Amino acid sequence: MALRGVSLKAKGKSSKGSKGSEDRSLSESVKEWSTWAMRKAKIITHYGFITLVIIISMNSEPKPQLSQLLSPI
Repeated sequence: MALRGVSLKAKGKSSKGSKGSEDRSLSESVKEWSTWAMRKAKIITHYGFITLVIIISMNSEPKPQLSQLLSPI
């Protein structure tokens, strides 16, 4: 009898059919888009920060040359 109740619950959930699949596809689309956007934002932030540091340091006193900024010493 317990198996029969489980199968009825599964049928009840699947009877919503198209509305459930629409919600699922919408939520999957939002999840995929947000993942894509966060990856792009991470890359933009990373390279933007490096550029910002170089620009700020070049405008400071005393003015270093670009080769001095990029060398590890």
